[in-house]
Amino acid sequence: MAFGKVLLEALITLLHIISDRFLEFVLGWFLGPHRRVATPQSVEQQVILTKSAVELAQQIRERKLKSYDIVKAYCERIEIVNRELNAVVDGPFETEALQQAREIDAKLEANEYSEEQLKELPFLGVPFTTKDSTAVAGKLHTLGLIARKDVRAKEDAECVRLMKVSGAIFIATSNVPEVNKWMESRNMLIGGTNNPYDLRRSVGGSSGGEGALISACCTGFGLGTDIGGSIRIPAFNCGIFGHKPSAGAVNMAGCTFRTGKETETMVNAGPMTRHATDLLPIMKVLQEPSVKAVLKLDQQVNVKKLRYFYVASNGMRQCNPINRETERVMYNVRQHFESLSGQEVRLVQLPQAKLTGKMWRYWMTQEPSNFNLLLGNGVVLNPFVELFKKLLGKSDFSMAAIYSLIDALLPKESEPLIRDATQKCKKYLQELLGDDGILFFHSSPRTAPFHYYPLVKFMDFSYFSLFNVLRLPATQVPMGLDSNGMPLGIQVVANHNNDRLCLAVAEELERSFGGWVPPFPLKQ
Repeated sequence: MAFGKVLLEALITLLHIISDRFLEFVLGWFLGPHRRVATPQSVEQQVILTKSAVELAQQIRERKLKSYDIVKAYCERIEIVNRELNAVVDGPFETEALQQAREIDAKLEANEYSEEQLKELPFLGVPFTTKDSTAVAGKLHTLGLIARKDVRAKEDAECVRLMKVSGAIFIATSNVPEVNKWMESRNMLIGGTNNPYDLRRSVGGSSGGEGALISACCTGFGLGTDIGGSIRIPAFNCGIFGHKPSAGAVNMAGCTFRTGKETETMVNAGPMTRHATDLLPIMKVLQEPSVKAVLKLDQQVNVKKLRYFYVASNGMRQCNPINRETERVMYNVRQHFESLSGQEVRLVQLPQAKLTGKMWRYWMTQEPSNFNLLLGNGVVLNPFVELFKKLLGKSDFSMAAIYSLIDALLPKESEPLIRDATQKCKKYLQELLGDDGILFFHSSPRTAPFHYYPLVKFMDFSYFSLFNVLRLPATQVPMGLDSNGMPLGIQVVANHNNDRLCLAVAEELERSFGGWVPPFPLKQ
């Protein structure tokens, strides 16, 4: 019996490896030669574009840089590289953004801001972007749907409003899959978004447009939302940082039609950045006032005093096996923190983690939003009609969206089984981590795949979706590039409301391993 089980596992692993390599070969041939995003036009522009948002804000306040020059540099960068990335839905809004920047520079020059006012404006003059599904007043709000191609938002989502109140300048909205429900950012309205490191590869989803723009230096920072990895998958694929906050940490009003009053939901809004040092200051702006006391984002974290754990695999047979380069990342992280803390980074197994895919599928049916109704923009769609129309080239929806419609017709998950599995996994992890524990968890068994790969193999996203199911904070951290020049990474997970631990460890990893690697050769 034991031998039979081992043999079955070996056969499944072999099938995964063969299918993965076959898809890589076929799609690589089909999509043509490797190309990456263009380098900034000058050293001066490169210096501005690659700075952290915090550093840009500081230099604006100290009048070492003008907000006007920064905004102009980012808008020009978008105009040049979006032809390659196809990441922008609406924008750049150069005229209005430059006018805001001009006014900020004039007020700074005239010393019209008091010290107290500047403290309340931590991102004064810094450009930012957000995904199309997050409302920005007066801007397109399509959710990737042809039926909404001309719809504009009436008011700002709460997270957008807060960033504007902090002084940040909005410059563009970015691409998403239809109603955010896929791990590639492609729709029938503007098409697919390309990865800055290899234009043939996926940026992930659903905040994929954001991931591409941030990595390619088209914005100071971005805002994403995450219901099944939607911040962390694009952050991983595009080699940047992304933080999915604890449940309830950020008001979701205006994000994919949320009211902000939902209590039982897996979705969160959070920051996406090139630099780890930007995550905490942005979270301080975004945090709900009601949870400020429990998040304790102002409290210093001594990463040497934390306890560390790791998981080798989620145990799901539907996922690819962890490849060697990904295993090496985990090994390097473990070695570093064992040296730093003087303690073993302990291997643990999460109970019921092998049911992650089923758990996420079940909990999606408990969400307050009906995603299939959203997909039809209020109209109930027939999946078989849409599939037939797709075969004729007449459908308004991508194949991934039609998958979602078909999935709704499949047998539902067992509610008692899934609720019990979720409770056991969450209880174990919360007791394990306490208030001083960190879990290192693989981001994905492999790096960003070619376009269309997820239509065949898509369950690797379960490495991300587990922490939506458990409602725990998780930070995606870039960890260099693999042999194909694609970003590697790791997830840093903590207990509920211990976001500050994730962010502190992310900063330590950036200091020690280098963080974001530009997807273009730097000018000297």
